[in-house]
Amino acid sequence: MNILFIGDIFGNPGRQAIRRLLPELKSRLAVDIVIANCENSAGGKGVTEEIGHELFKAGCDVLTGGNHIYAQKTSYDFIEREERLVRPLNYPPGAPGRGWVVHHSEAGPVIGVINACGRTFMGPHYDDPFRGVEAALAEIGKHTRLILLDFHAETTSEKMAMGWYLDGRVTAVVGTHTHVPTADERLLHHGTAYITDVGMTGPYDSIIGDDKEVILEALLTQRPRRFEVAPAREVSLNAVLIRANPDTGEASGIERVRVAM
Repeated sequence: MNILFIGDIFGNPGRQAIRRLLPELKSRLAVDIVIANCENSAGGKGVTEEIGHELFKAGCDVLTGGNHIYAQKTSYDFIEREERLVRPLNYPPGAPGRGWVVHHSEAGPVIGVINACGRTFMGPHYDDPFRGVEAALAEIGKHTRLILLDFHAETTSEKMAMGWYLDGRVTAVVGTHTHVPTADERLLHHGTAYITDVGMTGPYDSIIGDDKEVILEALLTQRPRRFEVAPAREVSLNAVLIRANPDTGEASGIERVRVAM
């Protein structure tokens, strides 16, 4: 089974990349299921119902979130209703939505998708992601051994710790959030595919998606500025392709995928 995981879709440029590049990419790579992080898809922060449906229509099967998933207040009901969208499971109890889903793909195999936020430099309001994922695995394991975790975290060390913690128990641990792709994709000792950060799908002529001049002015003057999504120049889709056995859940390969628009 071929799983394509797409890194943080940033604003309209990122959505344009999904619409234009994903259909050909799915065909060329013989992709069975597409999972994409959407937490920056609405103007750089959050997701809306309209955008969510746009991404599903473009070919995404499951959407994951992160620390900005609730940035659009009008989306709370959508996040609660849409079973193909998962938000970090370690938000406090009562938060809208779900932290994991068991998805029945058109290709046949069932896959469990988990989303969690790291805690280092991410704010004090998240519960323990390690124990949260542990509880999710106990439930997902009743349905499938094919499991992917989107670990939305700031530090490489916390992401690596999660990878080793879950080695052999999930198919893949993929890192998101920093918007900068890392070159450490690998198979861990017991068959889990791992990468510290998949990178961003959006405008790379930017500072992690935002307009360079706005960010530079804010840094140089130390005065608050409203961040703006960078223009759609040098737009890239960043992803990883994970090959896995749906019967055992073991990954047999992981490779970075980068396509420019």
